[in-house]
Amino acid sequence: MTRFSLLFLAVAATPAFAEDGLTFGSSTRIRYETIEGQPRTGFNANDDLLSLRTILSGEYREGDLRIGAELYDSRVYGGDAGTPISTNEVNALELVQAYIGFEKKDAFGRGTKLGLQAGRFTLNLGSRRLVAADDYRNTTNGYTGLRADIGLRHDIGVTLIYTLPQVRLPDNRPDLVDNKVRFDRESFDVVLWGGLASKKFGAKRTAVELSYFHLGERDSGRLATRDRSLDTFGARLFRDPAPGRADFEAEAFIQTGSISASASPAAPRLDLSAWFTHLEAGYTFRHAWSPHVSLEFDYASGDGRGGKFGRFDTLFGMRRSDLAPAGLYNAVGRANVMAPGLRVEFTPSKRFDAFAAYRPLWLASRFDSFSTTGARDASGRSGRFAGHQFEARLRYWLIPKTLRLEWNALVLAKGRFLRDAPNVTARGTTLYNSLNATISF
Repeated sequence: MTRFSLLFLAVAATPAFAEDGLTFGSSTRIRYETIEGQPRTGFNANDDLLSLRTILSGEYREGDLRIGAELYDSRVYGGDAGTPISTNEVNALELVQAYIGFEKKDAFGRGTKLGLQAGRFTLNLGSRRLVAADDYRNTTNGYTGLRADIGLRHDIGVTLIYTLPQVRLPDNRPDLVDNKVRFDRESFDVVLWGGLASKKFGAKRTAVELSYFHLGERDSGRLATRDRSLDTFGARLFRDPAPGRADFEAEAFIQTGSISASASPAAPRLDLSAWFTHLEAGYTFRHAWSPHVSLEFDYASGDGRGGKFGRFDTLFGMRRSDLAPAGLYNAVGRANVMAPGLRVEFTPSKRFDAFAAYRPLWLASRFDSFSTTGARDASGRSGRFAGHQFEARLRYWLIPKTLRLEWNALVLAKGRFLRDAPNVTARGTTLYNSLNATISF
């Protein structure tokens, strides 16, 4: 019997021991998505894909100790040679989490606490723009290592990590298309460490965060990399939404270090200097639907001309909440983009929520590829305007806490750059739709 079979049987059996402090959860999400006028280069202009993601999780608690595991099974069906299928979509039967944790109240005096975790685990830190466990994407990010959470008096919190990010496998297209099972790999060839400190103010709606993360990678016998050595310094000030109140968020990252010009072992090293900022101001109206309106602005630097590399690297951050869906679209992320925006959110009931957003999109540098599309005009003659992006999402609990339906829709009216860049695949308007059903137990 394989390690995966043993794990499945162990996790599936946990409900029988619930009275001993064991909890169990599972969910299955089915997604059908379509796209017309694909903005990413090198793929089908029109495409569709069926995705299936199943998660089984269990955790045992006894006093200050906890032991947990989580199994992801992410697969896709229906793609062809031109469909963008990668480890973002496929990671079959993977033990993403297998950890032991310890939690101690009053560890440093009354009102303090200490949490320690070791093993394989997921991470959602701060705004999740640098370190996250992506949920919209069909696969997630896993990390192996150590985590410490320290809660001090006066609403001060500190989180420290030293991890080896899991490299999802398989990573070759034939095995991905076949949904082959291969255990993910972690090694000291890719290391992420750092942390953040936060302080809450007043009624605890307002907080400030300071963060630092270092990513170091090097070539191995199995994988050639760009040998990134990145230091990312961040500061964030925010106020959470509340009925009849204004809210805001301002976050900025400065990134320095070095990177190889390509994955070739002989590629020259380049100094790196990049930055990113997110600004947001919103208001929640006193209404039964809790409408929330916000103005947003995102800027991520791109690579220019010269000896320095200027493209911002979002490390392991998620993109869905700020910019756009992943999946077949996956065209707008935190790299070489300037995007103001308007977002409207509302929650008519506990079972139904929705939002709509509009963003005009520009390239931060007209010499670099636009965001994550791969579209590029090294001469800069195609300009900087990429287009107008409109998106919306509707979610409804058909059976509360058991079955949720979700529809995502996006229209990208392409601007001059995405029509004129030399390597664009499709010049027409992009239409993206995804239909999701998630069953939870």
